Amino acid sequence: MNVVLEGVRHAYARSGRPALSVGRLVIGSGERLCLVGRSGSGKTTLLNVLSGVLLPSAGRVRLGDVELSTLSEPERDAFRARSIGCVFQTFNLLDQLSALENLTLAQRFAGVAAEPARRRARELLAELGLGERENARPSELSLGEQQRLAIARAVSKRPSLVLADEPTASLDDDSARAAIELLLASTAGGTLLVATHDARVIERFARVTTMDELSGAS
Repeated sequence: MNVVLEGVRHAYARSGRPALSVGRLVIGSGERLCLVGRSGSGKTTLLNVLSGVLLPSAGRVRLGDVELSTLSEPERDAFRARSIGCVFQTFNLLDQLSALENLTLAQRFAGVAAEPARRRARELLAELGLGERENARPSELSLGEQQRLAIARAVSKRPSLVLADEPTASLDDDSARAAIELLLASTAGGTLLVATHDARVIERFARVTTMDELSGAS
């Protein structure tokens, strides 16, 4: 899925302070981009805009042949469920469900049949060292295990676009390496955007862009 942002601006109503400014960003279909920026530079806001969770104050956001601003909120939710995998810093795992059920549900929302969804979920849990934790609820997992589960959920439905916000922040070197490999392998043919400060992640990307470059700041 190709991504195009033009003249995107956003300011939160409560503060009125600009939270995001992007002159132009183009990510080709199948491309991997690493986004780097200081805290508060707008990386998380940008990912929220790209996922359709947040409509910007101004500008154009196009994913594939879909202009996000033309969709209603339910339509954006449905589009995200089908086509976008998200790893947010808050994880957003459902604690009333087991690890296996969290992964299965994400695929079911994307239209995957029950048995293939469970099979894919178990494969991903095993790949990230969580095979013996499939029946545990998120609150019963360590922070690092929750982060790995969130990554697995994002790629489980084989989305056309994966957005990951600091996906290795709570992981040791071995777990981070496995998570990075999963992100790269599972998005082969798809588009991947990772926002991070982690040098372990940055070194794996051929294309690295800073928020200052996107905004045109010197």
